[in-house]
Amino acid sequence: MDAINDIVNTVNSILFSNYTVYALLATGVLFTIWSGFGQYKALTHGVAVVRGKYDDKNDPGAINHFQALSAALSATVGLGNIAGVAIAVALGGPGAIFWMWVIGVLGMAIKMTEVTQSMLYRNTDDPENPHGGPMFVVKKGFAEWGLGPLGSIIGGVFVVTLIISAITGGNMFQAWNVADVTKTYFDVPQVVTGVVLTVVVALVIIGGIKRIGAVAGRIVPFMCVIYILAAGYVLILHIGEVPAMLALIVKSGLPLWLGGENASPEGAFLGGTFAYAAMWGVKRALFSSEAGQGSSPIAHSAAKTDEPVREGVVAGLEPFVDTIVVCTLTALVILASGAYNREAEAVFQPGEVQIVQATTSDGTPIANTWTLKTPPLPVMEPDARRIRKAGEGQAGWREGETIFFIVAADQNKDTGRDLRKITATVSRDDGDHWIANWNTLESQMTPHFRENDDGSFNLGVYGDYSGASMTAYAFDRTQPGMGKWLVTVAAWLFALSTMISWSYYGEQGVYYFFGSKHEGAAKSAVMIYKIIYSLLILLTTVLAMPIFGADKRPIIGTDAELDMWTTLGLGVMLVANIPIMLIFGAKAMRAYKDYFRRMKSGEDQPHAAPPITDVVEGKDIE
Repeated sequence: MDAINDIVNTVNSILFSNYTVYALLATGVLFTIWSGFGQYKALTHGVAVVRGKYDDKNDPGAINHFQALSAALSATVGLGNIAGVAIAVALGGPGAIFWMWVIGVLGMAIKMTEVTQSMLYRNTDDPENPHGGPMFVVKKGFAEWGLGPLGSIIGGVFVVTLIISAITGGNMFQAWNVADVTKTYFDVPQVVTGVVLTVVVALVIIGGIKRIGAVAGRIVPFMCVIYILAAGYVLILHIGEVPAMLALIVKSGLPLWLGGENASPEGAFLGGTFAYAAMWGVKRALFSSEAGQGSSPIAHSAAKTDEPVREGVVAGLEPFVDTIVVCTLTALVILASGAYNREAEAVFQPGEVQIVQATTSDGTPIANTWTLKTPPLPVMEPDARRIRKAGEGQAGWREGETIFFIVAADQNKDTGRDLRKITATVSRDDGDHWIANWNTLESQMTPHFRENDDGSFNLGVYGDYSGASMTAYAFDRTQPGMGKWLVTVAAWLFALSTMISWSYYGEQGVYYFFGSKHEGAAKSAVMIYKIIYSLLILLTTVLAMPIFGADKRPIIGTDAELDMWTTLGLGVMLVANIPIMLIFGAKAMRAYKDYFRRMKSGEDQPHAAPPITDVVEGKDIE
């Protein structure tokens, strides 16, 4: 199994290389200029379309524009907004957020183009149940050039990776994380979470795209409002620091020749170069919004409209909501609360810590490999105990958590600094003391203690918060216990919305394989897919229980292994969809310019906006 993991991870490193990122950036710049900065149209005309001013019940499609946008957003606004942003800030520093903004803007043009293409080539043989996506674009588009068989093959490859992504990242990965978070915070057995998720998801997806759109139209606004209110509460309490944080984001995000500054090391943050910040900001923004991956065009293809560009402009709002709004709020909470450059949670006394050479099990020294030798962990600092709501007389540590100690060693090329981490897992010894089981660090230079500004040594121990735990910690710094509830509720809502939307993406892939042969066979295949998709939720949570695995380990492994497989699927989708976008970009841009020419001439006037409740529930197109 390890050999397979190594192969898949190697392939992923190629699929998600810097060249892929450069290609997406270039594509975003191309369509931004080609459309005459169509982002403006998304923020103006797109909002009017979502509000229902152009909804027409006689147009082909199954759901209105608002529900289509909600269905697509429900797949993108999710755990990545909580965890992915935290990773970008923790590693790249404040400057990563500047590049998330840049990509958020460029991503609007990418989404607008890829959705317009899918709308131009969608299958509306059944007006109440249309089908679309990059697989139909390449199949029909190549057929127009007499290359139908080649288009079908390329579309088939895309669909295989789409279904793999739907089952793993869109389903199993979400179920695993929700079960893990609920077990960690509330000690609810994973299988109980699995049963609830399975029942809820099955009831929604078996009802088809209309029910998916209806549920997404309610969940997405609700979960966004909850998260925005919670983040707003934190930012109001730190309102005086927000302007400085925004300035820090811009300064850290600009290259040195434009007056920027590399993020300096402070507390738990090791610093970062401009290039490192830009790389993390670009990657997290692209992969959080799914711009260019070809997934959201599948949801938008179900929209009730006879104007392809109209839905494309609506899709341009996705990166704005996902990246510019939600991701920015998460980042500001982490920065303003001081979570990213936090202080040590406990401090050893001088002489208690030794940096020693690591040895093998028989005592043989390992060249250029170092570790730490420490006594039992000290009691946490008062503020750290307050954040964790540790009871009187409790040290504040948790079984199995990861901590780290910072030393000066070989330079880290990513940060441009000589600061490195030595991590450890916390446990109890036979004497019921909290101890650190230190890992090793490779360094040609013999490591030494980091010096404080006053010349003393920094002997602090830091909690190693990453992903969602970093975001939860940021909220807890402001209001202890807030992160626990917010992250758990957000994980449930985000995961549910992601699972139901990705189920539809996979369903359209199944239809692509069977729909052209026989409609009855397609319906049967889709139903089988939905049942398997639902049961995999339960299976994932059952196999995640350690009592079933050898040595009490989960049979399915870790969330990292699940993420590895969905990364493979998404990577292939991305690499396949970028050429499709470029090949058919001219047709999309011609349609775009023609549509707004007609809008400007007054050929299609908006009607009065229907009641917002009708828009949310889809009653305005019934």
